[in-house]
Amino acid sequence: MDIRFYNTLTHRVEPFAALNPPDVYMYNCGPTVYDFAHIGNFRAFIFADVLRRFLELTGHNVHQVMNITDVGHMTEDDVADGGGQDKMEAAAQRIKEAKKQGAAHVAAIDNPEDPYQIARFYTDAFIADARLLNVKIAFEYDRDPAATRMPHATDHVTNHMIPMIEKLIEKNHAYIGGDGAVYYDVESFPDYGKLSGNTLVQLRTGQSGRVSVETMAAKRHPGDFLLWKPDPKHIMKWPSPWGEGYPGWHIECTAMARALLGRDVIDIHTGGEDNIFPHHECEIAQTCGATGQAHFARFWMHTRFLLVEGEKMSKRKGNFFTVRDVLEGKATDRPVDPAVLRYELLRGHYRSNANFTKKGLEDSASAVRRIREKARELFDAANFDEVDEGGLNIADPVLEAFAGALADDLNVGGALGALFSWLNQPHENPLQALIVLVTMDRVLGVLPRGVEDENFGIDFAALGAKGAGGGEDDHALELCQAIDAARAAKNFAEADAIRKLLIGLGYDVSTGKEG
Repeated sequence: MDIRFYNTLTHRVEPFAALNPPDVYMYNCGPTVYDFAHIGNFRAFIFADVLRRFLELTGHNVHQVMNITDVGHMTEDDVADGGGQDKMEAAAQRIKEAKKQGAAHVAAIDNPEDPYQIARFYTDAFIADARLLNVKIAFEYDRDPAATRMPHATDHVTNHMIPMIEKLIEKNHAYIGGDGAVYYDVESFPDYGKLSGNTLVQLRTGQSGRVSVETMAAKRHPGDFLLWKPDPKHIMKWPSPWGEGYPGWHIECTAMARALLGRDVIDIHTGGEDNIFPHHECEIAQTCGATGQAHFARFWMHTRFLLVEGEKMSKRKGNFFTVRDVLEGKATDRPVDPAVLRYELLRGHYRSNANFTKKGLEDSASAVRRIREKARELFDAANFDEVDEGGLNIADPVLEAFAGALADDLNVGGALGALFSWLNQPHENPLQALIVLVTMDRVLGVLPRGVEDENFGIDFAALGAKGAGGGEDDHALELCQAIDAARAAKNFAEADAIRKLLIGLGYDVSTGKEG
């Protein structure tokens, strides 16, 4: 299949082919575990998940790594040098104050001055949220430091980051500044700025007014960025040749990608558009400086920002939502099924700003319900003996149209258009159609997953399949009866609350003379 992706590095859509097919080596910038991840973060994570699933659908073996950042990411991360506080240190102060006020959401953190405990707490929260949203890599998470899927930065400081910094100094790409910190020399790398479009002249002007006088005096160029900060008083620190301290944010991803993917050049690197500069620009400089290769990642792919009701997310505006906020109904005044939130976050094109709205969630709920009802309908009508008889042919034009749209720079909208057009068609062989639908859902991930068994990994009991008992339809009927009972008791507030719950599950609800 002819696959084409937009490459931020070259600013154009290009044919994609793995360096070592069928293997694809992909690195995704993951969460900084100092707080709960918000839905904008998860748009980038779900994009990476859909990208992986599509590549697997087309026969690739995807080696995916997504980091857990638990040190070195500063609060002023739009400055290449990383100004402000370490985000884990800021989290410790915030949680300490929250515990004084009796905040329930941080009750599980016994010692707010222990950054490792904070990192574990928010890592567990992230993994739980990611699993609810059916992000594949979250199910592969392993706390073992040798894990090759979701590494913690703190597990790779001594073995991988420090040796890489030493290599950069050896190759004259890095130096010890006047303040004892180690900086990358951006003037030593001619391609610095190619990803973001920045020039060294722009960086000299733009960074000068945002970095302290002391730091400016310690560096050769205002755009030189931090690799190691000696700071024995820092909340997280390691011994190094340059003194006890901590690594810069950018060196972490470079070191972990090389160590865990085992490649100097990988196929794809993803992240949000806010990662382009400085983070990914610095990653390229570091990696190419250390390896001597012309590239770090052959394709750089970035998601655009997520807006909420047309505005940038902001805690001050009250439109800043975590995954838990949305699922619990704080964003829409009614609970939301995790599959509905996943669908809402994946259905737009990744290179366009997405607009998260209540109306959009309602539309997504209807779409998910339609897919699930069709799966249940086909399952109930399917003759599973056909599999044993060897008479099943699942070649279907919709699969070609579905995959073809995704091959066009991950055009999810086109793929969904092919899917829903197909859902409206008659299907002479329900089992064949079921397998086709399940195949498409291996990319979308909105059907409830069970074990990989004769039901193709779908948990049809959760869909209310024939004979399963206690399914979605039974639950909906119980809720309808509860509405009638509440109305009969003139408890209209309760009836309205249950009605909103049903709508959140994707149903249209109306009350007639008979209830």
